[in-house]
Amino acid sequence: MQFDPPLEVGILLRRYKRFLADVQLADGSEITLHCPNTGSMLNCMQPGSRVWFNRSNDPARKLPGTWEIVETPQGRLACINTGRANRVVEEALLANAIPELAGFTALRREVRYGEENSRVDFHLQFPSGEAFVEVKSVTLGFDGTTVAAFPDAVTQRGARHLRELVTLAKRGTRAVQLFCVNLTGVEAVRPADEIDDAYAQALRNAAAEGVEVLAYGVHLTPEAIFIDRRLALHLDG
Repeated sequence: MQFDPPLEVGILLRRYKRFLADVQLADGSEITLHCPNTGSMLNCMQPGSRVWFNRSNDPARKLPGTWEIVETPQGRLACINTGRANRVVEEALLANAIPELAGFTALRREVRYGEENSRVDFHLQFPSGEAFVEVKSVTLGFDGTTVAAFPDAVTQRGARHLRELVTLAKRGTRAVQLFCVNLTGVEAVRPADEIDDAYAQALRNAAAEGVEVLAYGVHLTPEAIFIDRRLALHLDG
């Protein structure tokens, strides 16, 4: 996926009210951007970090642009726009770039399912049956390790999705939790027990109950983002 229009660069001054970020441009002027991320953005909102954003010319928009990428304190790039994850995964699915999910005959997005009124990110139809795929965007990394972690904040919604997937798996329906790691310099993913122990335990339980857990990393630059490799999973506590 190419970033279109091309991204512009600036320096992060502050992120506040969850959805706002002030950025300083090269000429010293400041701009307020939309921050498309509801999480804590731990490790991804350090003032003084380089950020990349797209600018909009839509007069109906309240803000002139959207924050897309940040350079973390470890020198990695992270795509903080959580809406990109599903689009990147869909592009990979259509290109058969995720071997475990290749060969489907139909793809639907945001399909209602489950006992808790959820929507699955992707419903795939295979000749052998259907598959439900939940996608989570991962951007949390730490100094001295190439293992990313999820989540970066307590997520009751994420735990609910795992419960729904477990219910499907117990019924014999293929259920997949896919971590899209939108962070460079990463080789593996683990649950962030130190942030949300309940989610971490729910993920391990889901894997034990037959939910397929996959993790894929991306090639990320200010020009493009696309899935390029499978990552290891560290589910042990």
